[in-house]
Amino acid sequence: MKYVDEYRSANACQRLVEEIRTSATVEWTLMEVCGGQTHGLLRHGIDQALAGAVRLIHGPGCPVCVTPAEDLDFAVDLCKRPGITVVSFGDMLRVPGSRESLQQARAGGGKVQFVYSPLDVLQLAEERPDEQFIFLAVGFETTAPATALVVRQAARQGLKNLSLLVSHVRVLPAMQQLVQNDGHGIQGFLAAGHVCTVTGYREYRDFARSLRTPVVVTGFEPFDLLSGIKRSVQLLEADRHCVCNEYERSVREDGNPSAKRLVASVFQPCDRAWRGMGVIPAGGLQLKPQWSEFDARRRFESQAEPLMANSRCRSGEVLSGRIKPTACEHFGDRCTPESPLGAPMVSAEGACAAYYQYARVTALDTTQSPCHG
Repeated sequence: MKYVDEYRSANACQRLVEEIRTSATVEWTLMEVCGGQTHGLLRHGIDQALAGAVRLIHGPGCPVCVTPAEDLDFAVDLCKRPGITVVSFGDMLRVPGSRESLQQARAGGGKVQFVYSPLDVLQLAEERPDEQFIFLAVGFETTAPATALVVRQAARQGLKNLSLLVSHVRVLPAMQQLVQNDGHGIQGFLAAGHVCTVTGYREYRDFARSLRTPVVVTGFEPFDLLSGIKRSVQLLEADRHCVCNEYERSVREDGNPSAKRLVASVFQPCDRAWRGMGVIPAGGLQLKPQWSEFDARRRFESQAEPLMANSRCRSGEVLSGRIKPTACEHFGDRCTPESPLGAPMVSAEGACAAYYQYARVTALDTTQSPCHG
């Protein structure tokens, strides 16, 4: 395909593998914080092609996976109330809360609908004015602009039957918490290219310098991933703690100013619970006070009784890179995509789903189509 094939060239990728293996004097540990990159690395066998030179660990790069059970429990509670429909993306429907998923609630009579775009919620609310619609808004900074647009457009249209259960999360605070944890082992980060198209990478500079952890922005094709890994190894070998952009065709230093202004007009940072990782300071977004009329948490009181987290699921260890999915005793046995114990096996971006799907990839393979996350 035009403008894509050059990033999937087997010869070019193999050269990068050889250059990385030659330049690495020790085995370096890198974490990618994008589920699409996790799938790409495993799909193309990059992690195995670099074994011994680079150890790749997989972080909390899936916003569906880190959405806390409490938010899902609230959404399940709401969908069972008369006159209320809960709306979200398809992946969210199968993610288990502490009791059940939205899909299970729908099977039991709850009103749940999935959409492909947040803007679809506006049409639903406009067409059915006698029904309350609650959008479970999830995602990194990538999807936050579209959610902000929904809020502004709903206000413009005077829609009184639309509200949001906001569970947006911010990537950089999670990276900071991971590095500050004892025994993390992370020596460098592959930054999420799609997030940086919105945020840019200027804000990573203080992080890299103060925590002595280089950050390289990269994309999703095999050549992108290998280029990002190569640059990371070069920085680590030179003991340089800075930020580099290996995704220049999509990412600029200041990101997308228009999208950032839109998000800033509707949201403000807040402390946010991440599933398996606890509360992360400034780790999420919440509606600003002037938009509180669209806040489902203010409109509706949760009647869901909290339960203990599923102790059988080791998602917290997977999402923080402490174990690989295959180290979980339930992986591929009690926990499969058809019968998941936790969110990382459900989501199309989940690390457990990636290992389950691509565990048989044994060598660098650029014939597989990449996952863009």
